Amino acid sequence: MQQTMPPTTPGSASSTAPPDPMPRAGLILPPGFSGLTVAGDAHAAACRLAGAGEAEAATLVLGSRADLLDLAVVLAPDEPLRTARRAFFAGMAALADAVGIFGPPEIPVRIVWPGTLTFNGARLGGGRLGWPEGCAEEAVPDWLVFSATLIVSKAAAGDPGLTPESTALDEEGFPPDLQGPVAESFARHLTKAFEVWREDGFDRLAARYLGRLEDERRSLALDGDGARLVRADGSAERVPLIAALLAPAWRDAGTGGVRL
Repeated sequence: MQQTMPPTTPGSASSTAPPDPMPRAGLILPPGFSGLTVAGDAHAAACRLAGAGEAEAATLVLGSRADLLDLAVVLAPDEPLRTARRAFFAGMAALADAVGIFGPPEIPVRIVWPGTLTFNGARLGGGRLGWPEGCAEEAVPDWLVFSATLIVSKAAAGDPGLTPESTALDEEGFPPDLQGPVAESFARHLTKAFEVWREDGFDRLAARYLGRLEDERRSLALDGDGARLVRADGSAERVPLIAALLAPAWRDAGTGGVRL
């Protein structure tokens, strides 16, 4: 997998094209990255732009909603889709590391398989992966898109006590105005994640992801349309992956945000 990796998840793009994206000024990103801001959903916009050949690898797309931290990155895979999906785990590890930098250090950022991000025991957001519709499992996709959405504020949802299963950055002691800083940190951690994958192999990268899982696991490997996880006691289980990527458990399809 190339470092500057990264299609639209089948059926995920909006039928109405969002306004043209604008270059994102002020972000300090790793070499090779560029930033764009869009008015709509970052994931759908990144998939649309990548599919149209209008966004190169390492394009970081940011949404503009004040209540959400919404970002997506275009990746350029160099292996078949079946194994290129492992980029999702690089994205999740980078996301968890980026968020962890800004939160209270005594509270760990955790992952519920495969892509729900939790903080202080509550759902904060999660990650998604998109790929070109119709791409065969053994074909190298033209692009992938990893995206992430976090709840910045639940103020519009009323009393937080009515939505105890979710939380927000502004409820957990995070500094304000984190969209830019988290995006920058995510880009740096993603770069590092791909360096680890390239230099030390996927197992080393997987260990970083597994270390964030709420249920302890020892190893991770893709297995057809699912994954094979081995627990610390040596017992193994096969769990769904593709279906979970197509319909993330953390996402509210109606609002386009995180389930409250």
